[in-house]
Parts: sequence; structure tokens; C-alpha cells
Amino acid sequence: MHRGRLEAFSDGVIAVIITIMVLELKVPRGTDWAALRPAIPVFLSYVLSFIYIAIYWNNHHHMLQACQKVNGRVLWANLHLLFWMSLVPVVTTWMGENHRATIPVALYGSVLFLTGCAYLILSRELIALNGKDSPLAKALGKDYKGFSSLLLYAVAVGLSFVNTWSALVVYSLVALVWLAPDPRIEKRIAE
Repeated sequence: MHRGRLEAFSDGVIAVIITIMVLELKVPRGTDWAALRPAIPVFLSYVLSFIYIAIYWNNHHHMLQACQKVNGRVLWANLHLLFWMSLVPVVTTWMGENHRATIPVALYGSVLFLTGCAYLILSRELIALNGKDSPLAKALGKDYKGFSSLLLYAVAVGLSFVNTWSALVVYSLVALVWLAPDPRIEKRIAE
């Protein structure tokens, strides 16, 4: 199978995930500024999740551009990633509608952690198939950035049981670190 089919399928699923998230935003009741106040936590949760989905879409694209081939193991690893990403709309809405309640914030972070694990598995499958000398393998190296993110997610999930604001700050900081496309991969693609 050519990687283009995998990329096109993933793009479609990610587009549906974003659509589901935006459809969960409810129209405020009322016509004054005060009517927007209850929607703020839901909207902020949506913004954070949209950024995460955009980060995964962007880095997924770059990762596949750095590869020449895919196989069945890669397809399943990709579906594993898409599964966890598909749960983002549910935990986003739950967290946003429950104004920083402990369990929704912890579950949100757990989904981020498991999505990060799935992305790491996909990258390792691609490297195994395309070789240790492939552009992707050279670009990612030991992937300290990816492993650090997983560690921070795990810490934030624990923090959510102590202080949900702290957990949300950590989730936001990890997103900021990944906001720009991964320059390691872009550099290898350009070579």
C-alpha cells in the first residue's frame, strides 16, 4: 500500500474528529455578554483540543512524508492512534462542561497520554519498516521530545487529583512545545 492512502484516510478521520468537537459547542442562551460566560470553559477546552488535534495532524503528515512505505503493522498502529484521537471530543466536552472537575481533567490527560503512546508506537513501526537509516529514524533519533511529553502527561494526570489548574497548565505547556511542526522531520524532508 502506498502511504498516500494511509494519509488520506487519516486526514478524513481527523476532519471528522474536529467536526464532532465543534458540533459539541452549544449556542449560548441569551443575547448579552453574560450569556457567553457559561460557554467559556467549554470553548477553552475546545481550543486546547483543537490545537492538539492540529498538532497530531501536522506531525502525522510530516512523519509520513519522511517514509517511503507502509505495511499492515503500520496500518494497525495508525488505527490505534486514530482510536485514541477519536476519544478527544468526548473528554473535551466532559471536561469543559464540568468546569475543571478532577475526574474529567484526569481522563482528558489520560487520553492525551494514550494518544501520545499510540503516536510513539506508530513512529517506531514506521522506523522499523523504513530502516534505521531512513529520514524519519534520523530525524527522531531517541525522541526525547516525545518521551518527555508522555512523562509530562503522566505527571499532569496525577496533578489533576491535587490541583486541576496545574494539570491544565501542564497540558497547555506540552501543546505549546509541539505547536510548531517538528523541525527535526522538516529538516530531513528538505534534504
